[in-house]
Amino acid sequence: MTHRRRTNVLPRGFPPLTTSDNLISMPDISATEAARRFSEVLDSVEHDKSHYTIVRRGKAVAHLEPVSSGRGNDVKKILRRHEADNEWARELAELRSLIEIEDR
Repeated sequence: MTHRRRTNVLPRGFPPLTTSDNLISMPDISATEAARRFSEVLDSVEHDKSHYTIVRRGKAVAHLEPVSSGRGNDVKKILRRHEADNEWARELAELRSLIEIEDR
């Protein structure tokens, strides 16, 4: 028996997929429906890596999507391994002092 991984499979009764402005298939789901079926929606996000746009009164108010795997720990490790460049910090401070902020 072979098992096929489900992709972009919505629980029964969910609206059809739409394409967002960043070309990720992301179904719209009303805030009420998301609340009623929160466990199913969360399972879909966790296991199927689904993305949802939560809509209230016809307006998109939130996106629900999987947490990215990067949390900055790798960047912090790299920064800790290298010494700070004091010359760069001095040049940056000098450049910042040259900036004039306009009042509008």
